[in-house]
Amino acid sequence: MEKKNSLGGRTVFNLLLFGLMGQVAWAVENQFFNTFLYNKVGGTPKDISTMVAWSAVSAVVTTLVMGTLSDKVNKRKAFICGGYIFWGLTVCAFAFVTRDNIAALLGLDDADKIRIMTVNAVIILDCLMTFMGSTGNDAAFNAWVTDITCDENRATTESILSILSIAGVVIVTVAFPLSADMLGYSKSFLGLGALVVLCGIIGLFTVKDSLSGEKKESNFFSDLIYGFRPSVIKENKPIYLALVSVALFNIAVQCFFPYIFIYLQHHLGFSFDTLFASLTPAKIIIAVALVAGVAVGLIFLGKLIDKVGKSVFVFPSTIVFIIGLVCAFKANSLLFFGLAAIPVMGGYGLLMIILNAAVRDFTPEDKVGQFQGIRMIFAVMLPMVIGPAIGNAVTERFVDGTYLNEYNELVNVPVPAIFLASACVSLFIFIPIIALRKTWKNREKERKEIAA
Repeated sequence: MEKKNSLGGRTVFNLLLFGLMGQVAWAVENQFFNTFLYNKVGGTPKDISTMVAWSAVSAVVTTLVMGTLSDKVNKRKAFICGGYIFWGLTVCAFAFVTRDNIAALLGLDDADKIRIMTVNAVIILDCLMTFMGSTGNDAAFNAWVTDITCDENRATTESILSILSIAGVVIVTVAFPLSADMLGYSKSFLGLGALVVLCGIIGLFTVKDSLSGEKKESNFFSDLIYGFRPSVIKENKPIYLALVSVALFNIAVQCFFPYIFIYLQHHLGFSFDTLFASLTPAKIIIAVALVAGVAVGLIFLGKLIDKVGKSVFVFPSTIVFIIGLVCAFKANSLLFFGLAAIPVMGGYGLLMIILNAAVRDFTPEDKVGQFQGIRMIFAVMLPMVIGPAIGNAVTERFVDGTYLNEYNELVNVPVPAIFLASACVSLFIFIPIIALRKTWKNREKERKEIAA
């Protein structure tokens, strides 16, 4: 597929369809699988950390293998659509995971064993769901996006994807708790799974494959380990520096993100019931207007970043993110936490656009699928193993409260220091971006000269 400086309508439609549905599904996994495990199954923060870590490992292995395979068979569409269809089916399967069902299935009557096995069932099913999701989204869809974009429109593309990421979080934050409240977790999982399946089916008719479909004759195992070779790392130093910055950014995010709603509910007293009860038409209109304003602003910034250069924006964006995290650490009420969330989300959105676009810019064009697995190691596995572990360790060290779940079991409530830990990790982002800046600026200068 020929790359164009402007994004066509069909491309934008598929970006919106697969990007939004993927973000909604991942947001439910990242936020509400945690609360499902914590509140409904009786898991602990340690169980959440374990689930997040295993899910991350599954995502990386899947993306490495399936991304390389999509390069070898020279197709993306089949992996995207098939992955989404089976992804939806595995989400539906969560509807049937309960303590009662696990006890009946395994013939258990000891309450502690039932809890442990139900927790394990959730973790195993989460890994299976991650395999399907990573095949469709992380391996194939992300490679497809890199295939069809170029340096001149990648920040704009990433701004669209970042809007979808934020939109996914907002939709899930509002809709999923309301759905779980009214219908229960089981029916909510069934509904979400059905939507993901539908997305995959629609894609069969709308996605145009970015590759030729002619099978490559290269050795699969050699392709699989390509990105781990010292010679390849040396030859492609810029992409690895960009990936290290992505890793540090996402480790910082994962220090607090898996625990955010538990923190809001049990430390700051946030209640979804109270939120929904306080909604008025005027408040809803204001909220929609704000979301629309953020969307327009991000697209404008994406176009500006494409025009001016990503290297110019990366330092101030990191500083804004760190300032927001420190403010979140100091916030002792929902009002102040909400104000602190503004620079956190601003810095988060900008860094996501800039760093992800930089990784796409430096990815070798003939090895896009193979590098998706390498990207996942830095963007998902390391952050989701290290970040939640840091958050859990900080909580255990500075614990100042416990929560009695519906099984009358005491579990620790996440503490404000998780945001300070995140800010400390974020400081290290400056190291790789300083090392990368000269190469980054030279590349941007060359692109501008060619365009002129």
